[in-house]
Amino acid sequence: MKFSALAVSLMLAFGTASAAPDLAPVKGKPFTWENATVYFLLTDRFNNGNPANDHAYGRKDDAAVARGFMGGDLAGVTQKIKEGYFDDLGVDAIWITPPVEQIHGSTDEGTGKSYGFHGYWARDFTAVDANLGTEKEMHELVDAAHARGIRVLLDVVMNHTGPVTAEDPVWPAGWVRTEPACNFKDFKGTVECTLVKNLPDFRTDSNEKVDVPPALVAKWKKEGRYERETAELNDFFKRTGYPRAPRYYLMKWHADWVRKYGFDGFRADTVKHTEPGIWKELKKVAGSAYEDWKRTPAGKQTVAKLGDLPFFMTAETYGYSLKAGREFTYDGGTKADYYSNGFDSMINFSMAGDARQGYEQLFSSYSQALHGPLKGVSVLNYLDSHDDGNPFDALRQHPMEAANKLLLAPGAAQVYYGDETARVLKIEGAEGDANLRSFMNWDQLKNNTRVGLFGVAEVRDHWARLGRFRHAHPAVGAGMHQMLQASPYVFKRTIDRNGVSDRVVVALDLPQDRSVAIPVAGVFSDGQTVRDWYTGKSAVVAKGKVQFELRAPVALIALD
Repeated sequence: MKFSALAVSLMLAFGTASAAPDLAPVKGKPFTWENATVYFLLTDRFNNGNPANDHAYGRKDDAAVARGFMGGDLAGVTQKIKEGYFDDLGVDAIWITPPVEQIHGSTDEGTGKSYGFHGYWARDFTAVDANLGTEKEMHELVDAAHARGIRVLLDVVMNHTGPVTAEDPVWPAGWVRTEPACNFKDFKGTVECTLVKNLPDFRTDSNEKVDVPPALVAKWKKEGRYERETAELNDFFKRTGYPRAPRYYLMKWHADWVRKYGFDGFRADTVKHTEPGIWKELKKVAGSAYEDWKRTPAGKQTVAKLGDLPFFMTAETYGYSLKAGREFTYDGGTKADYYSNGFDSMINFSMAGDARQGYEQLFSSYSQALHGPLKGVSVLNYLDSHDDGNPFDALRQHPMEAANKLLLAPGAAQVYYGDETARVLKIEGAEGDANLRSFMNWDQLKNNTRVGLFGVAEVRDHWARLGRFRHAHPAVGAGMHQMLQASPYVFKRTIDRNGVSDRVVVALDLPQDRSVAIPVAGVFSDGQTVRDWYTGKSAVVAKGKVQFELRAPVALIALD
């Protein structure tokens, strides 16, 4: 979809994103994860709220391009929450990368020095990484999000520790395997192996008793919390009856973040590299922790504001597509139904490629899958992420089309930080996935820098209008899709189940040289007043159609 100069000028004429329809909760349209807009950010790459914590543990600025810490932190995320940045985009949930303490040292294999800025190289699952902030700042982030009606997802890793370095010793043999490396040829070659060289693999298959690793014991003693941590572990194993095997320590440690801070769900990392059943066990432990947290003062306040939904989990099973239905198939033929093993949602890895289809082919096929084989569960769609080397639009030449396809597609939507600001996914001198992980382009947004055909502020404005409409109307992601007209393209989405009733009509690729009547028959009745959430204008339905005064490339229509 290409926007003309007139369309861009109209966006500016309508005002900034904050001037569009407000975000007051829509009565009778409760939140559903099937329609969620989830904003995924790498905490270190998003916003630097406290420069004083930029060099914790003696870390240095000696990494290869985009492979070291850049200063983003928990305080920076909280700052943007309180500024209303996420409200403006219609965000329902923020997914942060693992905030656990990372390895202190760096690796040096092929790409030059790399640090654990991304959160997936854990050293201590019980501590907040000092480069990201403090326990107090972790509380402030989750509390600030909840105060604005936004849920928070914690990224968790059950598969591996961080790499071994001079500063970071390997965990004991009862905890991890250090070989063989995965060959991905079958289930065993994907699960009972190390994901890559020097990334020790947790023995999640083991039921053998293990003790807390000596390095952690020494660390906790130095920090003055050994007795407390040991007492909590003893209580957990006595209460649950679980063996003191590696996976149950990990479950306890991950669930503690839920019980302590009130995280509303997990995004689970490297799911296909662990035994499917452990996720069902993790869901039980984390779900219990969530119910405990709900009974605290902060939890009671959040339940009053957000509702009493159970703990949520979405799976990163690399290569999964919604076209596969409920089952993921490993190379070699082994099948796994992760929806029956603790997950409410699966990340849909085929969206970036599917988005090269036309609107109707994309939307109708997704609707058929979600209301057919996947009925009762959902997927989380994305167009680009931190580790997908084939994004839909790396150079951001089609940011408006990307917004339309991601935010209007059936299913939940994962906005990767900078999607809404045309943050280019290419860094000079970077190698591999480092290209996807530049610092958030706040200066470009402030200055409305031109990227491709559009100014960054106009791009964000378009994403925000669609995001707010989606936020207010669960039919967009969770409803049944049906095309009403091929040209200009018009479709409807309707939902009426589980106490959620909603209906919308959306028109795309509208002409800019004239105002046109949009068909809404069968959705809205003659005489009803409807509103276009894109322009903020209202009109009355007549002869099954509606026509708005202001011309815009998109119409987002619902009852006024």
